[in-house]
Amino acid sequence: MFSIERWQEIFEGLYKNKLRTALTGVSVASGIFILVILLGAGNGIQNGIQKQFEQDAVNRVSVWPGVTQKEYNGLGVGRSVQLHNADYDLATTLLKDYIEYKSAIFSVWSGNIVYKKETGTYRVEGVHPDYQFIENASIVKGRFVNQSDNANYEKNVIIGQKVANDLFKNGEDPLGEQLNVSGMIYKVVGVYSDPGGEREESRVFIPIATAQKAYSAGDSIRSMAFTLKKSDQFDNAVAESHEFTQKLETFLKARHTIAPDDQGALYINNSLEQAKNIYIITGGVQAFFWFVGICTIIAGVVGVGNIMLIIVKERTKEIGIRKALGASPISIITMILQEAVFITVIAGFSGLIFGLIVWEIVGPYVEADFFTRPEVDFNVAVTTLVILIVAGAFAGFVPAYRAAKIRPIVALRGE
Repeated sequence: MFSIERWQEIFEGLYKNKLRTALTGVSVASGIFILVILLGAGNGIQNGIQKQFEQDAVNRVSVWPGVTQKEYNGLGVGRSVQLHNADYDLATTLLKDYIEYKSAIFSVWSGNIVYKKETGTYRVEGVHPDYQFIENASIVKGRFVNQSDNANYEKNVIIGQKVANDLFKNGEDPLGEQLNVSGMIYKVVGVYSDPGGEREESRVFIPIATAQKAYSAGDSIRSMAFTLKKSDQFDNAVAESHEFTQKLETFLKARHTIAPDDQGALYINNSLEQAKNIYIITGGVQAFFWFVGICTIIAGVVGVGNIMLIIVKERTKEIGIRKALGASPISIITMILQEAVFITVIAGFSGLIFGLIVWEIVGPYVEADFFTRPEVDFNVAVTTLVILIVAGAFAGFVPAYRAAKIRPIVALRGE
């Protein structure tokens, strides 16, 4: 029940001990502030990792050839492995039950591209039509590579938004324009955007059959990329992805006479397994941040508890008089708890607000590859407030219980 007199007593007591109250409040506020900063940083790490995985399909498996590091079946160390169209065709046939999208890739890392007086160096990649979905690319204008382009060795090119901005000034429409790509003329049939940003949009795609012919590659390919069929359960998806990776590695090593335990001859990147490992790590980081923050809050709460014990000791005679006049133990407990909760919640809420303001101001300017948009969401803020209330009650309970146990005759006799 609301009592003006009780609140007046609380404020009078706080005013009489301004320095003590301020120091106690600062310890609680700093604990909540540190917790908010840590949780915001944890969310920034998680958001940064999610942004990295948005650049490509999460369930992507990529394969690159390397150099053998072990002798096997009479073949020596240092042998370069070269993948071919047949490797891609046989692998996609053998493992078709796992595969959603697939593409072989032939890359030219420094392709010189010229349009009128504009020129630039960009990565040129020969791909199959499915590569659009493997890369999470969105078509802004026109279309992507199609089957007809590969079947007819068409000299069509799809350019990234960054390439379009660099080469086509004054709002020119790239579609239908001619580009000189490393000495050959291609027609622009599409412009794409990529969630990975400018780095991913600084590429151009051409049909892989055209790329192999234009760069005298024969049937050689530089890498292969797949996405796997989705599963309702993340753990099942990881297990199937691991199974696919193992079968693909076994098939390619047998086909190219590579030792089963040779780790340098083929490089296989499984983004789903990476995602699981990284999310386990980020979950651990978040748990550690919560632990550190809670420990800091506990330190502040202990300070509140100590202050309340001092207050009870100072007011022993007053509490004895109250009890002698008929005050019930529950009223004494409520009085002490109310003051403890008030100090804790006001100080903690100040720390919470200050922490949120810091992230609101600083957050938009903090950007890195694996750190972006540090923030504390509404649910975490509510959870923090609940922690404050519980902490305040806990800090005041022992002193309040001690006050309720004071015997009036003892309190009135003591100094």
